[in-house]
This record gives sequence, structure tokens and C-alpha cells, in this order.
Amino acid sequence: MNTQEYIAMEEQYGAHNYHPLDVVVTKAEGVWVWDAEGNKYLDCLSAYSALNQGHVHPRIVEALVEQAKKVTLTSRAFRNDQLPLFYKELSEMTGYDMSLPMNSGAEAVETALKLARKWAYRVKGVPRHHAEIIVCAGNFHGRTISIITFSTEPLYRDDFGPFTPGFKIIEYGNAKAIEDAITPNTAAVMVEPIQGEGGVIVPPAGYLKAVRELCTKNNVLFIADEIQTGLGRTGKLFAMEHEGVRADVVIIGKALAGGFYPVSAVLADKPIMGLFQPGEHGSTFGGNPLGAAVARAALAVIRDEDLVARSAELGNYFMEQLAEIPSPHVKEVRGKGLLIGVELKPEAGGARRFCEAMKAQGILCKETHDNVIRFAPPLVIPKETIDWALPSIRETLNMA
Repeated sequence: MNTQEYIAMEEQYGAHNYHPLDVVVTKAEGVWVWDAEGNKYLDCLSAYSALNQGHVHPRIVEALVEQAKKVTLTSRAFRNDQLPLFYKELSEMTGYDMSLPMNSGAEAVETALKLARKWAYRVKGVPRHHAEIIVCAGNFHGRTISIITFSTEPLYRDDFGPFTPGFKIIEYGNAKAIEDAITPNTAAVMVEPIQGEGGVIVPPAGYLKAVRELCTKNNVLFIADEIQTGLGRTGKLFAMEHEGVRADVVIIGKALAGGFYPVSAVLADKPIMGLFQPGEHGSTFGGNPLGAAVARAALAVIRDEDLVARSAELGNYFMEQLAEIPSPHVKEVRGKGLLIGVELKPEAGGARRFCEAMKAQGILCKETHDNVIRFAPPLVIPKETIDWALPSIRETLNMA
């Protein structure tokens, strides 16, 4: 089958809840993917940062195949020999006492919200069912009913109410807004250290530190959603580390399994995570031995290949090169590590046409919020490959 045949079949039989670029990927390796006709492309999206280790990393493939031959699923009704090792290695890498594995990022966000509410009732003493969680405008934490409750994107929420109570939405990057929103019933403040889906929005310097201080002062949990920014993407293991802060609860996913399998997790120390009791929360597939084995290998690749440092070094280089492009269309280049957003001026005609033009030149990236092009290649990308891509990016950003 060719590209158009695949696209026609997808459009006929599949729900139209995405608007992908018209490339049908049939093979991938490292930072490269190939389409149905054998054309080669540089992946500058990394499946929204799920592929920090690159496509089909051989070490993770080996772990996947070996574990798949042994046992893939037990449910949490029984124990398995991979989950304890995953717990231990995740704790050693991140510094948090305990974790709770789930599958998707949205499930992990829901887990963190439930944990914060239970902490509010059992520890802080908030009256039952009165807990409030503060979130930020422009956020993207997932697409469940509860999570879209506090989205400020009309497309994500307008036709899906009624919504879940208990959330306050305040301006992102404004610590004073958080201070003003905190009440005795506030359980937590949940923040993305950088808003990826929001357009690679980097908050003002000192913001995360101020959030940490406000939460500590007011006995409120600081929840960092590091699903997209964590595990090396921004040049630190967690993006919050750029300001030297430590959240009470951290949500991770995407690159946690290197793109092989959906694995997410919530991290916290024992006084918080230890609040969950048997039967209060769970998942049939969460913590399964196949996912745990794959995640262990994915974490080992991040550590052994020093991907955090690579992201910092190559991200600085890539961002500097992009910022030097004298394009009449570019308003701003921003980001940290290899999470970079190129915001276009309103009169540029939207980011989609630039992404389509780059696709024709063998570079795959994706627009976000209409006028931002996101560049987030796998952290294994060589500098030489960035240099290969830059002339085409320059040409595209200067097209009429």
C-alpha cells in the first residue's frame, strides 16, 4: 500500500480526533523515520518527547523481547520480579522514596490529584470533599473529564461538560496569583515547569522557586507535571531543577519507557505516597512486568548515555542557531534543552504551512497553538545532524 491508500483507509475507519501531517511512518531508527515510499525524515517531535532515547533503541528492544518471552502481565493481584527492581531504580535515579506506576500520562495526573486530595483530608485537615487544587491557564495535563475541567482551551472542553469541581485556574508564571488563590482548603498547586502543549512557554526566572516557597509556607503540596519536560528533555533530569527546587509530587511518563510501551508514574516521599491503602487506586496494566522491564532499560539508557548532559549541550547549540536565523516571520525562539519553540508572528500565516514545507525537505515537526513550531528531536541526535537540518530550516523560515 502507498501513503495515500493508508491515509484514505485511516480517514474512512478512524475517528477524526487528530490532524496529523500526511506522512505514513513504516520504519524508524534513532532520530530517523521512513515513510511508505521509503523517503527518510528527521524526527523533530519525538512523539511529544516520548522518544528521548531515540526510535527502537537496541538496548530497550532487547529488554522488551526478553521480558515478552517470560511474562507480560500478572495484574497487581500477584507480584512480579520486575516491578520491585523498577521501583528501586526509579527511586535511586530521582531521589523520591516511592512511586506508583500507571500507563498514560493522564492516568498519572489523575493519580496525583487523588493523592493530593487524600493528603488534604488525612494530613492537612481540610473538610472532606472541600479540597481545592490550583492549576494554571494554558495548561495541558491530559484529556479526561476531570482534567479538561481545568483546561482553558475551548476546543478541549466546550462540548464535554458538566465538569468536576475543586479546581482554581490562575495565570501561569504569576506567583502572586497563586498566593492570592491559596485558601485553608488548598491541597496542592499543580504546575508544568514549561508548558509544552501551550506553546513551549517558559515561565519567568524565579517562578518555580516562588511556587515552592508559597507551597511550603502555606502547607500546600507542590505537584510538578514533568510528563513532557522530565527525564532529560530540558537539559536537567527534571525541568524544575533549573531553579533548584524539589516538588512534593512529580508526574512522569512519555520517555519513561522510551516509546516502546505506555508507562507513567507518580513520585513522592513516603509520608505522602504511603497514604494510599489497598483497593483505593489501581490499574490492571499499571506496574506490569513487561512495562517495568522496558522502563528499567529506558532509565538505564538515559543514565548510561548521559542524555541529560547531551540535551543541555545540544539544546543550547540548536536554540542559538535557530535564534540567529534572520526570518521576517519569527517572533521569538524559546525553550530549554531540546524542547524548543519557534513562535511566528501572526501575519506569518500559521505554523502548519511551515511544518508541511519542512516535511517536504525531510524534517518532521509539528505546530502547537497555531503559531508555534516545536523542535524536540530525540536526545541522541548528533550535532552533525542538527547541522544537516539547519539549512532547510533556515530556508523554510524565510519562505514567502
